[in-house]
Amino acid sequence: MFDEPAPEGGAAARTPARAPALEKKDLSHAWVVAAEIEVTPKIASIADYRGSFKTTEGQRVDALEVYCKGCRRPYDEVKGQDCAEKIDNRHLIGGDQSVRAKRKIPLPPPNAKIIPGGTINRRGLGAYVSGVSRPKR
Repeated sequence: MFDEPAPEGGAAARTPARAPALEKKDLSHAWVVAAEIEVTPKIASIADYRGSFKTTEGQRVDALEVYCKGCRRPYDEVKGQDCAEKIDNRHLIGGDQSVRAKRKIPLPPPNAKIIPGGTINRRGLGAYVSGVSRPKR
C-alpha cells in the first residue's frame, strides 16, 4: 500500500504507493461461424437431444455465416473495428431507451365493443398445470 515504511512522524508523513498502470481493455471481436454439417440420423438425434455432437476428423464444414458472438455483426462489415458490444451494447437493445419512440397501442376498429375478460394466472403451480408458462404437448 505504501512505498516505504512509515517514519516516526505518523500518518501525515507517509507517501501513497504509485497507482498501477491502467490496463488497456480488450475490444477485439469473438468470431463464430454458423455452419452446415451433414450428419447421420443417429448423430442428428443426439444433436437434437443434447444440443451438441462430435464430428469425424477431416470432415468438411460449410460456413453459412461468420459473425461476432458479442455484437452479432457480420465479419465483412466490422473487420478491423473494435467490438461494439464491449464498448457499449445499446445496439443490441434497440438503441438508447430514453430517446427512442414508445410503442404505440393499436386502436380498436370504430364499431368494436370491448368486453372485459377474466384474469389469467401466469404465476405459480396453477399456471404451470394450466399450460400458461410451458408449451403444450
